[in-house]
Amino acid sequence: MNSTNGRHVVVFDLGGVLVDWDPRNLYRKLFAGDDGAMEHFLANVCTQSWNEEQDAGRSFAEACALLKVAHPDKSPLIDAWIERHHEMFAGTIHGSVEILAELRTRGVPLYALSNWSAETFPAARARFEFLEWFRGILISGDVKLLKPDSRIYKHFLETFAIDPAHAIYIDDRRNNVDAATALGMHGIVFTDSAALRAELVRLGLLAK
Repeated sequence: MNSTNGRHVVVFDLGGVLVDWDPRNLYRKLFAGDDGAMEHFLANVCTQSWNEEQDAGRSFAEACALLKVAHPDKSPLIDAWIERHHEMFAGTIHGSVEILAELRTRGVPLYALSNWSAETFPAARARFEFLEWFRGILISGDVKLLKPDSRIYKHFLETFAIDPAHAIYIDDRRNNVDAATALGMHGIVFTDSAALRAELVRLGLLAK
């Protein structure tokens, strides 16, 4: 039997929608304000694609070891990615958690689907109380699949017995939203909390 019983559910991405995560929050300190050197490091050493491998299940021990072979002079900076990972968080996205709380108060079933390392997610879960508000959370690092691969969405829908026709999916990346809509979900590209609130009001999930 479908767990949503025909009701609409709302599925949130986490980083960039509810959680303000950016490696620059840490590396600005380590590069002492030299933004040019910091951006070069993030574009050529600890890159987005490198980090996504951890989101897909690779351990940070393996990931950092591989990078330190290629960039031995950057070893302390590479190790800082995991050793000081908590400093990459600036907090929550303004207004988004308030929307989440309103949906919860209205009894809307809430779920989360996020590209996130299985190693670092437990610390975030302990830090952000609102992560306990979800009926279910699926983390990419746990299933070793990454958005926008359709398989992770299918696994999510099957795991929580969600009818995609009754699911509203919110993500800050257009390609992730497109993958969700291709499977029948209603997609919302997150830009800011005001626009999100307006769309949820339009859909009848929040009061005006």
